Amino acid sequence: MRKPLNNSQCVTLILLWAALCFIVITSSPQIDGPLIVMIVISAALVFIPVIKSMKGRKK
Repeated sequence: MRKPLNNSQCVTLILLWAALCFIVITSSPQIDGPLIVMIVISAALVFIPVIKSMKGRKK
């Protein structure tokens, strides 16, 4: 099993995801269904490993 992420890695990953979402939303001419689905899927790909890492540290 992989070593869990530390706090700075979790914060960096979340801030980079938020910055990319901000860039995508502000550069998009309109916010439609596919854009919302893409943001939700990317959030799952970012937050699931972060949450698993946080749970793995507590054990």
